Amino acid sequence: MTMRLAALAAFLLTIMSGVAFADGIPTEWQVGFQEAASPSMERIVDFHNLLLWLITAISLFVLALLVIVVVRFNEKANPTPSKTTHNTMIEVIWTAVPVIILVWLFIPSYNLMVTNDRVEDADMTVKVIGHQWYWSYEYPDHGNFTFDANMTLEEDLEDKSLRMMETDNHVVLPVGKKVRLLFTADDVLHSWGIPALGIKLDAVPGRLNETWVEITKPGMYYGFCSELCGVNHSYMPVAIKAVSEDEFNAWVETAREEFARVDEPAESNTRLAQTTPVE
Repeated sequence: MTMRLAALAAFLLTIMSGVAFADGIPTEWQVGFQEAASPSMERIVDFHNLLLWLITAISLFVLALLVIVVVRFNEKANPTPSKTTHNTMIEVIWTAVPVIILVWLFIPSYNLMVTNDRVEDADMTVKVIGHQWYWSYEYPDHGNFTFDANMTLEEDLEDKSLRMMETDNHVVLPVGKKVRLLFTADDVLHSWGIPALGIKLDAVPGRLNETWVEITKPGMYYGFCSELCGVNHSYMPVAIKAVSEDEFNAWVETAREEFARVDEPAESNTRLAQTTPVE
């Protein structure tokens, strides 16, 4: 019995706190958010935990009221029901308390939204362009080069656990630097989402959306297009490689030679769209 209670307590603690992902990769029996790897995601997790405890307390309070009503005011226990129709104090309380709770929640929610939306003193900029069905990336501050990132096919993967998550080219970003991210698309709506970094923003044709990220630790972080964009929507993942500033600078020198410039675009890699069967 003691072992069962300990297991139940551990399971509930897991649900409440979440379990870390290894470098942004899901693990078996995973519950909760990925481990936060940016200040934005850390704030999102804190706000989520606040809401989780609050709604749990409210749910238990409402359950207790229901139990009291069932026990004390059923026909057998209360054969002569009260004819009371109003209680001013109770009506004021049940109106004022929810308003106070909502105002209290509005403050951290608004601060989180504004913080994630404002890009101040960015160290560099990366432009993300959504296509059917792959992503393109531009580095205007580092030679203005660009490259496409297509999903790596399963037969080309060494690690099969990365099926539908790995790409042929990684988005390389430096750790500890504030990166301005610009989003657009050239055909339909897409959405660039990286759970571990707390980012999910639409890429809209003819419009630039903006956010920022500051990655706090090196590693690989994976995400997906989170907006239904066509038959191959599920085949356009995002793979970010976070490295030290020195490693990033070394990669930039190589990337300037390897990838075509924005004003001299290379032919897009359409292998995925051509080889993915349409049912």
